[in-house]
Amino acid sequence: MSRQTDLALTGLAPLIWGSSYIVITELMPDGFPLTIAMLRALLAGLILLALVRQLPGRDWLGRILLLGALNFSIFWAALFAAAYLLPGGVAATLGAVQPLIVLGLAHILLGSRVTGLGVASALTGMVGVALLILGPEARLDGFGVIAALIGAASMAAGVVLTRKWQPPVAPVTFAAWQLTAGGLILLPIALLLEPGFPRPDFDAAIGLAWLSVIGAAATYYLWFRGIARLGPAAITGLGFLSPLSAVLLGWLVLGQELSGWQMTGVLVVLASIWAGQRAQRPGLVRFGLAKA
Repeated sequence: MSRQTDLALTGLAPLIWGSSYIVITELMPDGFPLTIAMLRALLAGLILLALVRQLPGRDWLGRILLLGALNFSIFWAALFAAAYLLPGGVAATLGAVQPLIVLGLAHILLGSRVTGLGVASALTGMVGVALLILGPEARLDGFGVIAALIGAASMAAGVVLTRKWQPPVAPVTFAAWQLTAGGLILLPIALLLEPGFPRPDFDAAIGLAWLSVIGAAATYYLWFRGIARLGPAAITGLGFLSPLSAVLLGWLVLGQELSGWQMTGVLVVLASIWAGQRAQRPGLVRFGLAKA
């Protein structure tokens, strides 16, 4: 399978994640973000475990728990905390620092080379995300900023360690283990902090099915497959497709206005993704570019 096909399949994951904002706000009950995150991860993990019928060995349990915490438990908890304390645009823009952190961690832990074009594309992507979603109501809250940065660092570390620790199993099995671990870690926290989750009605059941089956089980299989095949530095910039998808779906589905600045942001994000992939092209060493 070609590199372009691998990139396209991996890019489907953040494109689908962008639909989560509409599903959560339009179909799910308000006030239970951690419970929804827990159900999303745990249901997806159990579905995949039922398919693969394989559990991690004892020597992998510690690493799977850590990866589940980094990629799901800590990341989603920090993400929701930032969303409550900051306007969505500010939280998303701060979270867009993740590709820069991935480049640094991949250099330290995997020996990947950091290139000027790679750094420039990550910074450009942050600018594009800011143009997409920052508005005049943007404000800063110290705890919110810290939460957003913790979430970005957690996911970045999870992405790099997912590549560093590759068990001898298929990506779908690796995804099943991590999702289940992340959901189990969130379970007692959600029960303690968010009691009284209502029985899902039809809309909520459809929303939860989308979030868990499509938005977690299928997408994280594609995401972890991309990490294994292409490396973290090559795929992290594709995460910019998530806010891009969210904005475009809000325009197409909810009839939200798309301003000139946002249209500019769309172009900037797409340019940053193109530049980021060019920086990671295997064998491209001239002009200081190098393979990750």
